[in-house]
Amino acid sequence: MTAQNVWRGAGRRIEICDVGLRDGLQMEAQFVPTQDKIVLVEALAAAGLTKIEVTSFTSPTAIPALRDAEIVMREIVRRPGVAYTALVPNVRGAERAIESGTDELNLVMSVSETHNLANLRMTRAQSFAALSQVIAVARGAGVPVNVSLSCVFGCPMEGDVPHEEAFAWVQRFADLGVAGITLCDTTGMAYPTQVVQAVAAALARWPQLAFTLHFHNTRGLGLANVLAAIDAGATRFDASLGGLGGCPYAPGASGNVCTEEVVHALQLMGYDTGIDLPALLAAARRLPALIGHEVPGQITKAGQRLDLHPPPPGLPAIRERALARAAAA
Repeated sequence: MTAQNVWRGAGRRIEICDVGLRDGLQMEAQFVPTQDKIVLVEALAAAGLTKIEVTSFTSPTAIPALRDAEIVMREIVRRPGVAYTALVPNVRGAERAIESGTDELNLVMSVSETHNLANLRMTRAQSFAALSQVIAVARGAGVPVNVSLSCVFGCPMEGDVPHEEAFAWVQRFADLGVAGITLCDTTGMAYPTQVVQAVAAALARWPQLAFTLHFHNTRGLGLANVLAAIDAGATRFDASLGGLGGCPYAPGASGNVCTEEVVHALQLMGYDTGIDLPALLAAARRLPALIGHEVPGQITKAGQRLDLHPPPPGLPAIRERALARAAAA
């Protein structure tokens, strides 16, 4: 396959995991009713998403927006072939998630010591020890684990994080037998050439791991970074319905890459996402009424590229006058 064909897609399958119901809603001040969350999950599955991060089994006090995690996970009508995942912070969260029928546990820590302390109130060593216990619980229950490593592409308090430092944490979790690793641009600091180098190196070093890329659009480079990662061989991405999300330690953060924008772009370029874009857009259009404000995503506002509009009124008369001027010239 030529480089040109890779860039244009040539039918390559790209898997999208929507994280909006967790990464997005956890940032919202307005509580989205439980039944509406369930409807959104089912709408995403019906649109063709094969992986959905449904919620987070964190303390209801810490994240009240997701205090209904058990109810949502238990009451969604599940589609065959769809993995319903959740973030879990500790053993108790893992137990709650497993009891609720979660298909995969997503664990989070930062490769930046400062960010990990600020975000999780633990050193990286403490996080790794705690997550190792969660992995053991999941293994005992036969539930796969994915680990999301934050700040792989930079920390807003430390600056650049050397790839080898980030990869050392990948190796530690690989040694514990996790199924996948997500390389997270938590604060929107990644740029395309950096992404290409990191993704190519990770895929070459750990071919047995399922790598996912998680980009934020803080500085407008989210979609460019997705395309750069694909060019380097990545096939799995997180994205957020409506472009919801962000990070409290990234001032001015606009949210995660937008699911419908990523799907729209990839389909135009010939990639196969397996997603029904009109159905996805219908789900995204539910969000403003549920969260009380507009979403960052643009496709629901501007429409798809070939969503045509009627010409302005009076165009036939304008044409006639133009032709008359041309005849008189």
